[in-house]
This record gives sequence, C-alpha cells and structure tokens, in this order.
Amino acid sequence: MALAPREEDYLPCFQRLAHDYPPDLARAALETAILRRKAVGKFPFADKLYLTREALEQATPYEVASYRATRFRESSLVADLGCSVGGDTIALAQVTHTLGVDRDPLRLAMARENLGVLGLNERTGLVRADLERHLPLSPDRPIALFFDPSRRRDSERVFSVRAYSPPLAVVKTWLADFPALGVKISPGVDLSELSEFEAEVEFISLNGELKEAVLWFGPLRSATRRATVLPGAHTLKGSGREGPLPLSQPRVYLYEPDPAVMRAGLVAVLGATLNAAQLDPDIAYLTGDDLIATPFARTWRIEDWFPFGVKPLRAYLRERGVGRVVVKKRGSPIQPVELLRRLKLNGEAERTVFLTHLQGRPVVVVCFPPDRTRE
Repeated sequence: MALAPREEDYLPCFQRLAHDYPPDLARAALETAILRRKAVGKFPFADKLYLTREALEQATPYEVASYRATRFRESSLVADLGCSVGGDTIALAQVTHTLGVDRDPLRLAMARENLGVLGLNERTGLVRADLERHLPLSPDRPIALFFDPSRRRDSERVFSVRAYSPPLAVVKTWLADFPALGVKISPGVDLSELSEFEAEVEFISLNGELKEAVLWFGPLRSATRRATVLPGAHTLKGSGREGPLPLSQPRVYLYEPDPAVMRAGLVAVLGATLNAAQLDPDIAYLTGDDLIATPFARTWRIEDWFPFGVKPLRAYLRERGVGRVVVKKRGSPIQPVELLRRLKLNGEAERTVFLTHLQGRPVVVVCFPPDRTRE
C-alpha cells in the first residue's frame, strides 16, 4: 500500500481511505497493510501474506520454521495441526507434501491464499477440524504430525502445557497411530511438566534470542536435550544431566552461553568442549585460558576482576579513561541503569562489566569490548 501505514498512523490513513472506499474495505485493507509491515521481521515474503494479529504474534520466524521442517525430510506427508494462517505449512511444504488442519475458517481461508500466492497449492491441502474433538486422519497411511497448540486463552498467554488448547496431553492419544510427531511449545516451559512425555526437548535461538522449544517423538527423536543456534544450524546435544564443571576464578576469557544452551541445560556440555570452568555452580558464565571459537557462546577477553563495590569499580574505570560501559549481570540484584548512574563516568574508552558471583561471593569482571577479544 502506497501509504505504508504504521500502527500510530491508523486514524489519518483510515480517514483518507474511507473518503474513497467503503469503511469496511478501508479498515480491512489498512489492517492488512499494517500487519504485513509488522511481519517483515518474521517472513521474507511478508508483503504477500494475509494475517491476523494473534496469528502473527504466535507465528514462528520463517528461518526457525524452515530449520524445523528439515526433520520431516523423510516423511511422505506431514499434517500441520493447528496450522493457522499457514506459516509453518509453507515451511513444511518446501520439504514434503503437507496437510494443514485448523478449526478457524477465517484462518484456513487466509492459509489457502497464502499458500496459493507462493505457488504451493499442489503440495498442500487444508482441512477444517477441531483437534479437541477428533483427529481427521487415517492411520492406514503413514503420516508425520507437527502440532502447534494455541498458547492463549481469552487473548491472554498461558504457560502451563496443561492449559494449551488442546492440552499437550492430547498427543498421548495420537502416538500409537502416528509415532512421528513434533510439537511446538513455549521456550519458557516448566521442564517438570514434560517428565511424563518420552521425547527429545529442543530449544532454538535465532540471532542470540531464544525463540521456541520443540518436543520430538518417535522416529523424529534423536537426543534427550538439544540446543540449536540459528543462523546455522549449529546444534549441541546432551542429556541435561551431565556432571558439574570444575569451578575457577576468572581466567583469560569469559564465555556467555547462548540462551538455547542454558535452557536446554547443556552448559556443562559446552564447557567441556571449551575446556572451560564455571565461576559459580549456579550461574552459567564460563571461563577459560584459550580462545575457542564457538557459535554457542559470546566471548570476552577479561581485563581484571575483583569483589564488587561501586567505589572500587568507579576508581578502576576512571583510572583507565572509561566512559562507555555495557553492564551485563547474572545473580546480581544490581540494576544496570542504576549502576551506570552511580558510576558517573566520563571518558572515551569502553568496557563490558559483568556483575555476578564467584562461588557465592559477589564480584565484578571487567572485559574488553567483544571486538578486542583477540588482542
């Protein structure tokens, strides 16, 4: 749309359109244009899609969906259960024939248009069904399932897998006939709720931001816990029950594991690959003597460390002409904005300051900026 409307431009844009078109048409066109603009960060073809606000909020970024779809390469047919407007269906259809299932006729209509505009109609089909009532599939044909349950109720997010719609427990009734099953769940899931499911738990991050978790059942399962980092895909596997790493004072380098690694409980697995130790048994910062490139952590070269105190930290930074500080923390109650206000720095040099614990004691670790890691 030539107006290129944003949320804050809604009223003047609507008034302009309503002058020439019926109000309902103007409203629908404006809503579509706004949502397409918002969807650019998730879909490379956002300008072609029909969306609803809730569907866009819950949609997986296409890069994540495309990676996830590769698990189904050996499947001749995948049913995308809870397909909504077709975001995951589009990614799955790039890999194999796909059947989208949803109970909302509007979303199915949007999915049909979205698949058509991308030339995927011949590889896809759509079925309207309420998954809480029945699964519209025949076990006579081998079908893999991808299930994306709704994580909202009355427009509010829900976090317990028991409150999903349908509840996650419904998959137990499907597994006997359809053992190849993947389920998208919230990355903030309470892992204790998953103990009743015999599945691989994979956490996926994109550009350093944790995006989602997936349960993999049956032949799609290939590990107990997995952390996947995108772009890549780089993947780290383990049980989540590995023994503890050695503890150490800060050495030459500090490693901050990717959030997917932390949520998957694979910090010890990563530490072993880096020949690294932990600063504190309850905090995921790692330290090592050697710089080992890894996609699973960000790395800083350590300049110094000492017990935390605002005055000694201020003196240390002022002595080195530091005026720009990035504050990162784990295990510290200090708020970065408040610390920066109290430091009152003025200088050209830059440092990254980590507020954390060393075996239970509050410490500060001062590091060079990331672009000076290799000095």
